Amino acid sequence: DIGDIVRGKDLFLGHQQRKKYLEERLEAMFENIKENNNTELGELTTAQVREYWWALNKREVWKAITCGAGTSDKYFRKTCSKGTTNTSGKCRCITHDVPTYFDYVPQYLR
Repeated sequence: DIGDIVRGKDLFLGHQQRKKYLEERLEAMFENIKENNNTELGELTTAQVREYWWALNKREVWKAITCGAGTSDKYFRKTCSKGTTNTSGKCRCITHDVPTYFDYVPQYLR
């Protein structure tokens, strides 16, 4: 899940060199974000900055992921309104909420 990757909580079981490279790149990105926003983020740990960034940007990330979806495309299960309704066109919820209500459920429990 992209949120787990961004927040540094992904249970990646694949190629260890690629995992290490990705994590190093993400650490550098979030350190850069922290340095460029020192007045707001200077006191936070990198892990806190990652959580903060994801909370602020997950809607935009979902829009980017689904921008190529057709207008009649729907997500394969009910994911909107805490799992009670289907997505509408372009795999998006009518409210434009991100259908990731599992965000804070540990990955191994999903």
